Amino acid sequence: MRILLAGASGFLGTRLTDRLVADGHQVTRLVRRSPGDPRELRWDPAAGQLDPAAVAEADAVVNLAGAGVGDKRWNDDYRRLIRTSRVDSTTTLATTIAGLPAADRPKVLLNSSAVGWYGNTGDRVVEEDAPAGEGFLADVCRVWEAATRPAEDAGVRVVRLRTGLPLHRDGGLLKPQLLPFKLGVAGRLGSGRQWLPWISMADWLDATLFLLDHDEIAGPVNVVGPNPVTNAEFTRELARQLHRPAIIPIPALALKVALGGFAHEALTSTRVLPGVLTRAAYHYQHPALPQALQAALTP
Repeated sequence: MRILLAGASGFLGTRLTDRLVADGHQVTRLVRRSPGDPRELRWDPAAGQLDPAAVAEADAVVNLAGAGVGDKRWNDDYRRLIRTSRVDSTTTLATTIAGLPAADRPKVLLNSSAVGWYGNTGDRVVEEDAPAGEGFLADVCRVWEAATRPAEDAGVRVVRLRTGLPLHRDGGLLKPQLLPFKLGVAGRLGSGRQWLPWISMADWLDATLFLLDHDEIAGPVNVVGPNPVTNAEFTRELARQLHRPAIIPIPALALKVALGGFAHEALTSTRVLPGVLTRAAYHYQHPALPQALQAALTP
């Protein structure tokens, strides 16, 4: 397939690019600087600028663009960036797709979203049919997903990837925890009772390709593992795999001091199941946390 990819330089995008190329697909990466490679194309999502001809050449568009949620301490400016970086990129892609003649439109738009859609679910299990919750990330996800509507209204298959917490030693949830764990100064976050919707990196990649290929699947898809765990369970298993203690809980107040507004999201409980993937008979490489962490920690 000829795939147009936004967010190719990010934590997930770099790994998806490598996987797509290894599988024989032709990937054109959207960049906001001068292209340094024939497989790069400049765009300006903040200004809504994208060459329609490049979109018309694609069989599929994958949008993973957006400022990292956990990359910086949240303040008002960073909150705005989290929102606009997602909505602007999605709006630019969806409206460009919709503006093409029907015969020239890509067959599918895979657009990133997040399990933040559900807000705090406590111990309640949710699948894709659950409504949006409350809170900053839920509000971001609501407008983010709504921005795909022009492409959907134009008859293009749109899949909204409500991604959980991909596990990999070089980024995401896992990377910032490794040093404290190795130093023996780590522990659960807050009460530890909040649910974590993790997924192995291998399964995130496999599921994304699965969704590219399955024309019958559209709408929101929870890209998470089938067995969510609490933060306390996650902490115990990670400590076991690293052969380190995890006996120093991190109080909620300390998180608020360190993380600012992101602390609330770090303590949110989201018990999400992959209803669509399960019903579509997607086969997980790592359905349980121990094997997923082992894969994530292996160089």
